[in-house]
Amino acid sequence: MTTPRFAKSVSIREVGPRDGLQNESKFIPTDEKIQWIDHLSNSGLNYIEVTSFVNPTWIPALSDAEYVAKHIKKNPDVTYAALVPNTKGLFRALESGIDEVAVFISASETHNKKNINKTISETEIVLSEVVKESISNKKTIRGYISTVFGCPYEGNIETDQVIRLADSLFEMGINELSLGDTIGIANPVQVKQVLEQLLKRYPADSIAMHFHNTRGTALANALASLEMGISKFDSSLGGLGGCPYAPGASGNLATDDLNYMLTNMGIETNIDPKKLNAAALYIQSKLQKPLDSYSVKYYESQHK
Repeated sequence: MTTPRFAKSVSIREVGPRDGLQNESKFIPTDEKIQWIDHLSNSGLNYIEVTSFVNPTWIPALSDAEYVAKHIKKNPDVTYAALVPNTKGLFRALESGIDEVAVFISASETHNKKNINKTISETEIVLSEVVKESISNKKTIRGYISTVFGCPYEGNIETDQVIRLADSLFEMGINELSLGDTIGIANPVQVKQVLEQLLKRYPADSIAMHFHNTRGTALANALASLEMGISKFDSSLGGLGGCPYAPGASGNLATDDLNYMLTNMGIETNIDPKKLNAAALYIQSKLQKPLDSYSVKYYESQHK
């Protein structure tokens, strides 16, 4: 039996403060958000998506974006990113000192309209302006494509559509592309099929995977991605998250579960599991509800 060759190290993009909290009905006080991000900054993570500079009426849970971004204790070893929908949001992000800009588009026309009230072609025009302005301000740019593996409204998404959008985003000038399984519908075979096509066009180190665990397949899909040479993954501590505009979408791949799997496979993440657990328990206490990750549940069972 041949053992697959995996990357020696993996970079985990922590998206909990943005993708995790945006779907919570309970507003986490600003100072508590800041303290949580500071916990994450000290855990060994090298990338944290701290907030979203969308219109506060869209995502009330992140209406304090500027204050949060300005008052976190920045670790020089961490890249602090934020989601930006348009040039207005970009200028807010730049003024707040964000390191990296993240732009987003859906592979599904219907989901894109419900998410940002624009067609895909209209969104591409807006994102082109955001990317151009970000480059002029010497910021790196990350692109998200949502509903890559399926849409709650349109069902199956053709890989050709994903490739077309990937081409469009890379031509604009993004540095990294994150492929999103927004409703947690993907399976490992499908993941490999999509990556097989994309990796013919782009190097593995320019691609990240963003899995949701709606059907319990997130870790399996991460493993399939590892087997294809992927070494960058988005995840949310404790499995927090979901999409307000994607019915049925539940939490993200849990950072703590992913970190456990990777480190026990001998893959380096540089993350301290004890500090990660402390950060998970902190936000769990503020949300006043149990987190979904297996790691949190196990840790609590051992420390009662």
